[in-house]
Amino acid sequence: MSTHQGRGHDTRYVRMQRNYCFACGRDNLDGMRLRFAYDRERARFVCRFRLGKRYTGPPGHAHGGIIATVLDEAMGKVNKLRHVVALTSTIRVDFLKPVPLNQPLRVESREVRVRGRYHTNAAEILDGKGQRLAHSEGVFVAIDPERRFAKFLNRPRSTQQTALGPRDGRRGTGKRHLG
Repeated sequence: MSTHQGRGHDTRYVRMQRNYCFACGRDNLDGMRLRFAYDRERARFVCRFRLGKRYTGPPGHAHGGIIATVLDEAMGKVNKLRHVVALTSTIRVDFLKPVPLNQPLRVESREVRVRGRYHTNAAEILDGKGQRLAHSEGVFVAIDPERRFAKFLNRPRSTQQTALGPRDGRRGTGKRHLG
């Protein structure tokens, strides 16, 4: 699999100093710390992970809100391909089968279409055998992050926008155990 890092919420134009995102933030000690890689051949972002008991909903299975969070995060990564920061406007989740705890899982996401500022993406969670457990489609609206988040960045406006190349070359396996 040819990979491109899908970490954080950085784009070519905006680099966040710290990432406290619940789903993917390296700096959020209570978060899920999901790590995504881009599979160029299949044009999808992919993350392999396990959900521990702290994410329990029904006995032995993940809470629906956690499933929606993983799908939302996966779909949000797709916007990196267009070098935009886009916020979730709507998300529809189809819970197909219960998502088990402490089992290998994979989430994959892809672009469906782009119309102006509106980016429609899809994602699915699969078990270790490749069975679809949940599917989602969401609409994301591209924003100007410098304007929208300036008061949260604690930097002068002139330094908020920087050109980015590839991240520092570090690659992970994309596998996470979330306990």
